[in-house]
Amino acid sequence: MGKSDAKETKEATSKNTAGSKDDDYTSEFDWIQIRQKIENYENIQEETFTSKLKRKFGENPLVPIGAFATMGALTMGLWNFRLGKKRMSQNMMRLRIAAQGFTVVALVSGMFLAATATANKGAFIPAATNPK
Repeated sequence: MGKSDAKETKEATSKNTAGSKDDDYTSEFDWIQIRQKIENYENIQEETFTSKLKRKFGENPLVPIGAFATMGALTMGLWNFRLGKKRMSQNMMRLRIAAQGFTVVALVSGMFLAATATANKGAFIPAATNPK
């Protein structure tokens, strides 16, 4: 590699690394936007467990009810199994399965209703303003 080749390589490298003024302003603007986003994330207050529980219960109250029913049936079934009451334990396990099914149905129906409510939010157009 001769001196002329090294000089050409050095010039090509300096051209690639040296950006225009527009590139500098654009990258600086990007940093400003990133800083603003970080500041916005710092101002967000985290939701406590109790406030989240209240919010979720308000959105779809059947899911927590089903979850608590499942937990209660499981607890009673295990307790009766420990006491040796096989028939009652078996009935509680069956009740647990029914409560789990109820919870799953409540969860899926709540998701479906929320999705359709979101999809229909802006879909209504009165017939008088809808030209054909």
